[in-house]
Amino acid sequence: MSSVTTLETAFEFEMRDASTPALLTPARTVSELLPDDLNTSLEGSAGVSQQLEPTDKGPAAWRLLWATFVFEALLWGFPLSYGIFQNYYSQLPEFAGNPYIPIVGSIAQGISYLGAPVMAPLVKRFPKYLRHMIYLGLPLCILGLVAGSFANTLGGLIVTQGIMYGVGFLVFYYPIISMVNEWWIVRRGMAWGIIASASGVSGVVMPFVVEAMLNRFGYKTTLRAIAIALTVLTGPLLPQFKARLPVVEQGSLAKTNWSFINSSLFWVYCVSNVMQGLGFFFPSLYLPSYVTSVGLSATQGALLLALMSVMQVLGQFTFGYLSDGRVPINLLAILSTVVAAGTSLTLWGMGQSMAPLVVFSILYGFFAYGYVSMRMRMGSAISDDPTTSLATFSIFCFGQGVGNVLAGPISAGLLTQAASFGYGMVKYKPVVIFTGACMLLSALSIGTLYLRPRTISAV
Repeated sequence: MSSVTTLETAFEFEMRDASTPALLTPARTVSELLPDDLNTSLEGSAGVSQQLEPTDKGPAAWRLLWATFVFEALLWGFPLSYGIFQNYYSQLPEFAGNPYIPIVGSIAQGISYLGAPVMAPLVKRFPKYLRHMIYLGLPLCILGLVAGSFANTLGGLIVTQGIMYGVGFLVFYYPIISMVNEWWIVRRGMAWGIIASASGVSGVVMPFVVEAMLNRFGYKTTLRAIAIALTVLTGPLLPQFKARLPVVEQGSLAKTNWSFINSSLFWVYCVSNVMQGLGFFFPSLYLPSYVTSVGLSATQGALLLALMSVMQVLGQFTFGYLSDGRVPINLLAILSTVVAAGTSLTLWGMGQSMAPLVVFSILYGFFAYGYVSMRMRMGSAISDDPTTSLATFSIFCFGQGVGNVLAGPISAGLLTQAASFGYGMVKYKPVVIFTGACMLLSALSIGTLYLRPRTISAV
């Protein structure tokens, strides 16, 4: 076996996840798989000697993880704070009464999900250009905000703050995902728990900053200021994004083994992801507007979003940590969605004051957002083939993206009444019920697995 072939085989084994039964022991490293004469240095096809750094530890792995954390916190945290923009836009004379204002935010978030099945194969097919994709996507996000600051119509905001920003995020994010998966193997659940919680960290501050800037300067100046801030805070971190494995244009991992689509577990997870995604976004999208309808201030609405973000940090890290073989992932997913459904139907629907809405923000933030951090481990539960991890993740993201994009049109159809005293303030009653029902259906889909003990014992 040639050095290159041996190296490629080693990469396949090393990149396998540790959450399936066959891989409950720590993954073997490349150095354990390579012969002694290749242990110290790896000769690429061009004869260039490259050192492989260790996985799950070391300065390089942590630098990449924390750079990803900052990107996630700022660049994903911004569209997640669109509820503040939405509340502001709805009060402007030029946009007042327009039922399609939510589409701006749902498009910005939804593209990153719906584009996953397109972007993931490109990342696998052209690993040589991962950094180029990052350097292309980030400026596109910034340009979208700058262009949005010149928009005077809702259509212009949809194209710029929505589509341009979403496409830019899609282009740079999936190369980063690929890099993270190379550096974090055994502790991948923990790593993704940290990354997923990043937007929660920014959510503690960003809603207040955005609201204050919108009220003082208007949306045009606010978008320009945010564009400058994102450039200054993320630009210096770009050199930290480096792949761990030697660059090969067509490696053994370039082809995906699609046999996992024949697994019933895969389809159960798909249904669960779609249903969870359909209901997931409504609380963060409409809580600020709901708060003002019950007579509370916009600042209190921002405070609830910030509180939800704090609990998101704790929830996503906790669920990610527990999913590393400590608790069955099916139990975690059911717990997440059942609690999210219960709190939505009770605390949100019947909440007419700050106290129950605070409790709702705490519980929903912890449990509903915890589900998001487990997608990588869901893929591991389906197959231990290293070529499938990015594919399953992208499909699950697509499923949630369906719900994200449909959130705008669905809400436009559900919000047909004026606000008045009653369950869900009457106006938001259909949204509250829809959120709870989707979460329950997500839980029930995974609950069907418990009718087959052999399947459950495997995850």
